Amino acid sequence: MGRAFEVRKHAMAKTSAQKTKVYSKYGKEIYMEAKNGVPDPEMNTNLKRVIERARQEQVPNDIINRAIEKAKGGDAADYHAVRYEGFGPNGSTFIVTCLTDNDNRSVSEVRNAFTKSKGKMGVGGSVIHGYDHIGLLGFEYEDEEKIMEILFDADVDLQEIEVEDGFMSVSVETTDLYRAKEAIEAVLENIVFDVTELTYVAHESVVLETDEDKKMFDKLTEMLESCEDVQDIYHNIKT
Repeated sequence: MGRAFEVRKHAMAKTSAQKTKVYSKYGKEIYMEAKNGVPDPEMNTNLKRVIERARQEQVPNDIINRAIEKAKGGDAADYHAVRYEGFGPNGSTFIVTCLTDNDNRSVSEVRNAFTKSKGKMGVGGSVIHGYDHIGLLGFEYEDEEKIMEILFDADVDLQEIEVEDGFMSVSVETTDLYRAKEAIEAVLENIVFDVTELTYVAHESVVLETDEDKKMFDKLTEMLESCEDVQDIYHNIKT
């Protein structure tokens, strides 16, 4: 299976993920963007884009509005982004991104997840060199030439297009993600994006061949997902 299949599977997995975790993730992101800028999505581009992604994942309006009102109210919480890298079963690699107001708590919880699943946290830069940081769009469409024409006209740095069973994945430079989205929307007015995100894609994948490795993978991901500050988990395991 190719990239388009993986992107579509990723989108489907997100919609079935534990709702409280998804709501918490976007609540933090919306709060942070509203607090760091103007708490009005029409005047704050970053806030508007986070809200768009939240709605793609079916985050209710009351969660979105509550986060914005919290930022308006001058709440003292001050989140910032941190990234951790580590190693899992069978030489697999992980990138874990967090939004936190307590670095000690974040690093302790993430390290504990790796340790208890027989993995190991790495130092900064030990894993990320094996990944590309890209902007990713996923949507139902088949005409690759049309999308290439749209993105070329918009001066978007296109990296890859793949179509599988009517679903298209488009990879671009991170700085071009929303320019690409807006350019496609301007031409294809009824297009619906299932995926709009900045993500890490591994250069090479690892296969887990033993039941023990699969058990440790499940344990590691479950423990990371239960961490209060963890926002996203990326790995090179072929699932």
